[in-house]
Amino acid sequence: MKRNNPRSIDVLRKIVVMAHEAINDFKALRNPNLNIPIRSLSNINFDEERRMIEMGDKTQERIFFHQGMSKKFMQTFLVANACTELLKVEKTTSIRDLFYMTKHTLSRGENTFDDQAESDIIIEDLEVTLGALREELHLFASNRGTMVGNLTLVDSGDTINARRIGSGGWGIPSIVEEDVIKFKDCDANYILLIEKDAVWRRLNEDKFWRKHGCIMIQSQGQTSRGVRRLIRRMHDELNLPVYVLVDNDPWGLYIYSVIKQGSINLAYESVRMAIPDARFLGLSSFDREKFDLPDVVTISLDKNDEKRAKQMLAYPWFKDQKWQKELKKLLDSRVKLELEALSAKGISFISENYLPDKIEGADFLC
Repeated sequence: MKRNNPRSIDVLRKIVVMAHEAINDFKALRNPNLNIPIRSLSNINFDEERRMIEMGDKTQERIFFHQGMSKKFMQTFLVANACTELLKVEKTTSIRDLFYMTKHTLSRGENTFDDQAESDIIIEDLEVTLGALREELHLFASNRGTMVGNLTLVDSGDTINARRIGSGGWGIPSIVEEDVIKFKDCDANYILLIEKDAVWRRLNEDKFWRKHGCIMIQSQGQTSRGVRRLIRRMHDELNLPVYVLVDNDPWGLYIYSVIKQGSINLAYESVRMAIPDARFLGLSSFDREKFDLPDVVTISLDKNDEKRAKQMLAYPWFKDQKWQKELKKLLDSRVKLELEALSAKGISFISENYLPDKIEGADFLC
């Protein structure tokens, strides 16, 4: 293992400690156990001062000599052992590959894992128990997210000029920590995160990033860990404001919320992912009237939309009056808008009017 990677050394040390504690329990004729922090809404808090979601102290016990827990106990150490080997040989692999690495048939015909969903849950349990992201366990997921703009970076030793990356952009990897991604020349004024690939492509074709001096990232829906961590690093290390552009529906608003406050499942890592100062550009529930969008581009809210919006109204991080007003306007109007609805005003309305007006006029929520 590289001696100059203290984080990897620390993660490996935690795995070794966990294993030694279990072995010592066996030797002392005690029932080995693990305390797994609970990853659910019941075990998260909203820190109003830090403006982010944080994990509480509730745990669930996983013990070895228990008919209902012994398999998961064994699976946890199988995954931990595989990650230990990856850390030692300084290699990474996919969460799909790890499933096959740890899947085998026991003597009585039972599989260690029957499908990947089982191993994925164990990976998440291990992450939260060790306080380490799966990327720090040398596991990655498929790339999700693309970037273009006024930045030069180094990706695994290769220099990438995001100003000269073509129409497709640079694909953001799952692992974006300092030992993999390093920032070099940056002359951007801000980061623009865009939910929709089609909208990102419109803005890229219109060279919005060049005209307005920014970095544009598309997230393909809910933002992946790699994208969130990269944006947080650029925000901190390059001192760049973050603007978020999403659909006008509960799911778009929640994408913004995850960027700003963090997510429930990754509450223990909010401090490295959440960006409390992220700014919401829209689409806002009030943009329909403000920009005189025709009724024909609206979509009726369905029952799931209404249920989700009502849930969000009750979340502590949406208690601010401006967000209560936004969500109630969405529910009262009973319609939602996709970003593409702005094309009803002209194919480049979003790049030539909507975004410049919003940013220059500081017309955003935060």
